[in-house]
Amino acid sequence: MSLALTLTGGTALGHDGPLALSAGRFGGEGRQVDATGYLLLPGIVDAHGDGFERHMAPRRGAVRDLATALTHVEAELAASGITTAHLAQFYSWEGGMRGPAFAWALAEALGRFDAQLTLALQLRVETHLLDAYADIEALITRHAIGHVVFNDHLPHDALAKGKRPPRLTGQALKSGRSPDAHEVLLKSLHAKGPEVPGALDALCAKLTARGIRIGSHDDHTPEDRHIWHARGAALAEFPETLEAAEATRTQGGQIIMGAPNLIRGASHKGNIAAQTLIEAGLCDALASDYHYPAPAQAAFQLAASGTLPLAEAWALISERPSRMLGYTDRGTLNEGQRADLLVVNATTKRIEATFAAGRLVHLTGAFAARLLG
Repeated sequence: MSLALTLTGGTALGHDGPLALSAGRFGGEGRQVDATGYLLLPGIVDAHGDGFERHMAPRRGAVRDLATALTHVEAELAASGITTAHLAQFYSWEGGMRGPAFAWALAEALGRFDAQLTLALQLRVETHLLDAYADIEALITRHAIGHVVFNDHLPHDALAKGKRPPRLTGQALKSGRSPDAHEVLLKSLHAKGPEVPGALDALCAKLTARGIRIGSHDDHTPEDRHIWHARGAALAEFPETLEAAEATRTQGGQIIMGAPNLIRGASHKGNIAAQTLIEAGLCDALASDYHYPAPAQAAFQLAASGTLPLAEAWALISERPSRMLGYTDRGTLNEGQRADLLVVNATTKRIEATFAAGRLVHLTGAFAARLLG
């Protein structure tokens, strides 16, 4: 049930005076609650996050009930201030929770789940799975998936040199294959390389014709970006170099970086730092990547360091990803927008309340006493 409230005394981002919410939207009027000492911020829109995997299987093979797992995922998202989450689900040769069977299972479970937040699937397709393209299209169609990103995580360098790929045994165990069988699979996929560009061109043309947003992942060179731009991939996730990011911007594409990269001050793989791209005006959105608390932490870090005013830093995790993903009803506190709202302790920066379409989905701290009192 959505609440009717008027929050007074707080500091609302881009809004003067009391902030009201009713009937799931900003505006109207309701019971007054004192928000003095709190920041009132739009709910976070997360364009890419796979932190849900730890809830799905806290240990290898421990997956039992996806509905229960989704309940815990939603609770962590709400506590982290994320009210719209695109769950980055692999369709990969890696197997396990990143394999085709699990992608189907999660999509089915999500379709039955009574979500309090906005939960959508971002399908992450491994480019060399050519024999699975028809199944991938079927999955996208059946579950109305509107966001697809393409990855290529094959260890091409090792395979091209005839060497045993790194981490082979661990990957094989996760996939349920023997190491020898897994190596044979990787070699066969690697050998399909010459067929991949044409097959991707055809698949991307089908997806974009249906209005599905597509993106590339880990672009390294401007040439990488030119190829994906030609396929209609406007979204560039985690470009690895300044040059790839610059090419994306030149082509009118949008750049998504990982919030954990910003917090750490560097990519864990040694790629371009998110801070560098933000300072260069080459970042449109910060995503949780593998850690759901990271977007809010990153925005506050940008503001505290003087890199950006809080309004601009918060836009990287609310308004700008919202528009990027095609949402027009969220990302700001403007009247008539969906009442996705965070109540944040101005001193500690702890998220003490999260509202999704006016429904209370997370409550803690001193603000709980004010609201319940």
